Amino acid sequence: MAQSPVRLAVAGLSHGHVGWVFNRADKKDMELVGIYEPNPELVNLFAEKYKLDKKLFFSDLNKMLDQVKPEAVSAFGAINEHITIVRACAPRKIHVMVEKPLATTFSDAKEIRKLAEQNAIQVLTNYETSWYASNQYVNDLVQQGKLGDIRKVMVNDGHQGPKEIGVSKEFFEILTDPEKNGAGALIDFGCYGANLMTWLLKGERPVSVTAVTHQNKPDIYKNVDDEASIILQYPKAQCIIQGSWNWSFARKDMEVYGNKGYAVAVNPTVVRQRLNEKSPEETIKLDPRPAPYTDPFSVLADVVQGRLKLDKNDLYGLPVNVTVVEILEAARTSAKSGKTVFLNK
Repeated sequence: MAQSPVRLAVAGLSHGHVGWVFNRADKKDMELVGIYEPNPELVNLFAEKYKLDKKLFFSDLNKMLDQVKPEAVSAFGAINEHITIVRACAPRKIHVMVEKPLATTFSDAKEIRKLAEQNAIQVLTNYETSWYASNQYVNDLVQQGKLGDIRKVMVNDGHQGPKEIGVSKEFFEILTDPEKNGAGALIDFGCYGANLMTWLLKGERPVSVTAVTHQNKPDIYKNVDDEASIILQYPKAQCIIQGSWNWSFARKDMEVYGNKGYAVAVNPTVVRQRLNEKSPEETIKLDPRPAPYTDPFSVLADVVQGRLKLDKNDLYGLPVNVTVVEILEAARTSAKSGKTVFLNK
């Protein structure tokens, strides 16, 4: 017997990725039961654009949760509001999915983990790169020992800049606010590398974090960095994360070098690899990942209804993403102080 759709509520409409939830009419795994958004301008905009019943909208989060009783909430507001959403949902046993990263501070991330454990709920963090067949393929090579021991990883993420690519004014306001977003490019794009490296190393935390940030465009991004380089040092490996709002074009790629061979995830479905000294480099073209890994809401539905159990160190799961926030906080401290930050054992 087919399970009924998961009752989903949306918390916030200011995040640039929120449109996804309204553009999946072909899928029947979710039923949208409520939308929390205190900004009446955004409410009108979305109600009109997606022909939504005004009865769906609430300006009070707790009232919405009690009235519509969702099974899951997807947060599409500022990153520093994720903790508020989880504080409201966890005691009501409502699962949560947030946009990356999990939180702006390590203390918030730890509180989210504690609330999730106490109330037996899932808190997922949505990263686009989790869907990349290329990243999964490279991780498989690592786990099979085909690259040898990881020695160097380079993760490059970003685009020309939020203003340059034309994000909405509400999303721009979040991204350029050091309180709401935590930092600029360092948080917005540095989080991908921290997420992928922690996953590749099965949850291992770095020994130290060193970061350099800069404002190449202070006239546009006066309160946050638009350029960030982060070095994560492990006992026998190093990861260089380059998050930027200054790339010529959008990119999300990863290079993994072992002591036997290397693999480069060029884009979601292409990998360049050289597995030993005697073999030439080859290009592998992959099929996109199958359902549910084509849509974060399908993954959320499958997790909520028990069809999918996340691995301990899943890219979406709490263990990896709490460590991501620890790394980002250390990176922010390092950039500010000009010194390497050593993480406590």
